[in-house]
Amino acid sequence: MDAQGRGRADDIDPADQWVLNPNTGEYELRLAPSAPQSSVPGPRRPAPPDGTARGTRQTASPEVPGQRRRRAEPEPPAGRRSRRPAKKKSKAKKALLWTGGSMAFVLVAVSAAGYLYLRHLNGNITSVSDDGASTGGFSKDKAINLLVIGTDKRTGSGNEGYGDAGSVGHADTTILLHISKDRSNATALSIPRDLIVDVPDCQTQQSDGTEKVIAGTQNVRFNTSLGQDGRTASCTVRTVTELTGIQADNFMVADFNAVKTLTDAVGGVEVCLAKNIDDSDSHLKLSKGTHNISGETALAFVRTRHSVGFGGDLSRIQLQQQFLSALMRKLSSNSTLTSPTKLLKLAEVGTKALTVDSKLDSIYKLKDLGLELGKLNPKNLTFTTIPVLDNPAEKVKATVVLNETKAPAVFQAIKDDVSFTAVKKKQAQAKDAAAARLKGTRSAASEVRVRILNGGAPAGSAQETLSWLQNQQGVLKSENAGNAGTVLSRTTLEYAPDQADQARELASLMGLSGSAMKPGKSVTNSQGLPAITLTLGKDFKGAGVSLTTPTTAPDVDTKTTADKVTCAK
Repeated sequence: MDAQGRGRADDIDPADQWVLNPNTGEYELRLAPSAPQSSVPGPRRPAPPDGTARGTRQTASPEVPGQRRRRAEPEPPAGRRSRRPAKKKSKAKKALLWTGGSMAFVLVAVSAAGYLYLRHLNGNITSVSDDGASTGGFSKDKAINLLVIGTDKRTGSGNEGYGDAGSVGHADTTILLHISKDRSNATALSIPRDLIVDVPDCQTQQSDGTEKVIAGTQNVRFNTSLGQDGRTASCTVRTVTELTGIQADNFMVADFNAVKTLTDAVGGVEVCLAKNIDDSDSHLKLSKGTHNISGETALAFVRTRHSVGFGGDLSRIQLQQQFLSALMRKLSSNSTLTSPTKLLKLAEVGTKALTVDSKLDSIYKLKDLGLELGKLNPKNLTFTTIPVLDNPAEKVKATVVLNETKAPAVFQAIKDDVSFTAVKKKQAQAKDAAAARLKGTRSAASEVRVRILNGGAPAGSAQETLSWLQNQQGVLKSENAGNAGTVLSRTTLEYAPDQADQARELASLMGLSGSAMKPGKSVTNSQGLPAITLTLGKDFKGAGVSLTTPTTAPDVDTKTTADKVTCAK
């Protein structure tokens, strides 16, 4: 930042010149203690690089347009009622906008610092190619899957003393963060580094710009999906997709130094211990009780495992989830949100600390993601871990394997956008409305007249369903209407109001939930007769296989929400 140019005084931090006006909720520029406060900050024209005087005309250098001053409101004529003042958002609602993720603070800093500081922050960002492993970037109108990868790379001052000083940076701590489509809830799913997985073949972009396919390996630790054999973060993304069936929209990578600098930037986070801890491996020494930790102590805290729980990586994961919950609470607290110094420091540190994929390579894209994350309430952010079991192939238990009984249900719930926390009232109402569509009279199968379209299911699915309905279910008035005009993620059943009884019968035969039923206008089949429309989506698993989507999340072994304070044991 150019320190606001003329506003730079002796030992005044530029961030301290931005002051929150409690009446408007906006940050205002105070150039000096004795100067009047400006209600609309305008960017200062940067000095020419060659030292030319500011009064000299410079045709080659673009100028940043200043903001217009707000025109004073005229007094209302006598006898006329003045306009009712607009309602102001409560401080609680304003604070809620900034909860949800470590990048949400970027938007605040952007709105305060202006164009020149935006350019500066943009220069801080480091990005790497996603190599086609992601979906191509998040969308504002869809659920978001963000993969956060913490590596054990010992970059930064003092970090070489932690264990393997020469580590290339493996996937040491990995969290798949799912943000629901309506932004009312989110699930942070931890993936154990010692989970035995198959790492698929991975196409990567090398430092010289060339492309290379790194061969996959079977039955190896998950953490080898990054760093091992030259694998990049995109290989970890592919491994998560192979493991869970969930493809990340974007990813972020953080190393040891990120933990230290981010906690320093917010003034530390408060954690709780249920016992004294003295861990020589992680260098953590803290007494029982509550502590505010940052920097080296924060890094030692998230790396501790031998002194908590059962002393393994699963216990450390729970400790890391507690730490992230504490960080979330600190980021959304008034002590952070009302401090321009902290917010600008967070923007500076955050853009330097995180490596992002090539679809998040600008401050504007990060700002948009921060806005979406900022809609979350910490009480509806659930931390949990992939269900696993001790590896039965080992005598000395060092790795874990997927719990094939429990894990698939967790993956499916995330894919179906099911909340692991109590849903909001409006969500409950929507589910009640969907369930109501299944209630009522049903027609006989022989009376159901339906057009079947393929909207994303495997080729031949429409014909397969037609044969099954006619030959096994008695739905004789059915026809294959070919391919749909659009691809759908979920199968839908559209019907007119007077066809509800037919739709209920077909939904029952197909195993469709009420949410798949879409009331609409009447359409006609190839014979010109009114018919309901069944469009098979990507979720179609075969004729006769139920497509009922669960409305409640499965039970998991460990679960906590970001608003809860938990003491490590």
